[in-house]
Amino acid sequence: MKTHAVSPFLVGLPQISIPSDPAQSLAKAEEFVHQAARLGARVVCLPELFRSPYFCQHEDPEFFALAESIPGPSTEALGRVAREEGVVVLASLFERRCPGVYHNTLAIIDADGSLLGVYRKMHIPDDPGYYEKYFFAPGDTGFRAFDTRFGRIGGLVCWDQWYPEAARLTALRGALALFYPTAIGWHPEEKDRFGEEQQDAWVTVQRGHAVANGVYVAVVNRVGHEVPPGGGPGIEFWGNSFVAGPMGELLCRASADKEEILLAEIDPARLETVRQHWPFFRDRRIDAYGGITSRYLGDEA
Repeated sequence: MKTHAVSPFLVGLPQISIPSDPAQSLAKAEEFVHQAARLGARVVCLPELFRSPYFCQHEDPEFFALAESIPGPSTEALGRVAREEGVVVLASLFERRCPGVYHNTLAIIDADGSLLGVYRKMHIPDDPGYYEKYFFAPGDTGFRAFDTRFGRIGGLVCWDQWYPEAARLTALRGALALFYPTAIGWHPEEKDRFGEEQQDAWVTVQRGHAVANGVYVAVVNRVGHEVPPGGGPGIEFWGNSFVAGPMGELLCRASADKEEILLAEIDPARLETVRQHWPFFRDRRIDAYGGITSRYLGDEA
């Protein structure tokens, strides 16, 4: 493990809408990474599956053609941008690992353009409009943290954000910040009735991860109403990208429907101070948590 950085650094979260053409999507992502870097960001995280509209709304085998290898075209293109700008880039991609095995994968590219490694999404949803189990095998990388030029960071992906175990295990690997590239929104027919409480739950649980682990949490979502080629109501992606500090405080939060770049400072000294006063890692009863690996305990005698 490298020596951890102690200097503060800015993270940049490009909240964007996604063009229908994958080449245009990649070019747009590159441009937003350039813009974020020129605003001072040192670590830039793109939204989940930014190379295309969210194709998991329907189970259609034609969408497997969108998958790519890692390393591959996206990591090569973004690696060039990372090297030019001297920034770390987190890129969520549809990975073709081999024939018949595909993953929802986060590639971590260091500031010299090299591919540091990948995290494969561990929790795969299967809900109306989010048929990811059809496309993605569950991740097998475990929960990881990566030593980048600017600090040790962890990457998780979308549905992972509801699971405290994922945040905890990534934080225990020394991450200063947890990054969550995301594609989440409302079903239009449910928005009026359930929309506010759904979004509040999404923000609250992730702020809770920040508090419970004394880490920064950075969440980047897409915007726009995407109707799939097969028709249907589509999904209204709700934006609201945000960065929370180690006390769960909101450092910044984006709009629901506009493209923008969020910037926030990650300060390792602040994290250290918070953990000194709220020593949750110190007080964990690691001798008593064996049941956490059980599916359910309520039916035991």
